[in-house]
Amino acid sequence: MSPLAVGALLVAGAVGAVIRYALSRAYPVRPGHLPGGILIVNVVGSLVAGVVIGLAERAAISDDVRLVLLTGFCGGLTTFSTWSVETIELVDGGRWRAAILNVVVTLVVGLGAAVAGYLIAR
Repeated sequence: MSPLAVGALLVAGAVGAVIRYALSRAYPVRPGHLPGGILIVNVVGSLVAGVVIGLAERAAISDDVRLVLLTGFCGGLTTFSTWSVETIELVDGGRWRAAILNVVVTLVVGLGAAVAGYLIAR
């Protein structure tokens, strides 16, 4: 991997992480709501990843661009750990239905976004 690709990977990861932080602060976990910021970043990241994989499959983007967008940007943007912790916090707060809904909505909508992005880009 070239030094330019490594630098782009670092910048893309930082950009993704800053966007994730901003959205998690803009849409914090509130009583009676799902963790909106983390849901948004995970769904958007899944959509972007689907598009990138679709483009890479038809050789519309290089391996370096795929790496920068998937590993860097999507890796910095999306978060399994925060989603897991917020789900556990919902359970600890006695909000079992919200926790289950958070898991189902994130998985279904996230996978749906990834598939849609892939099909659109391919």
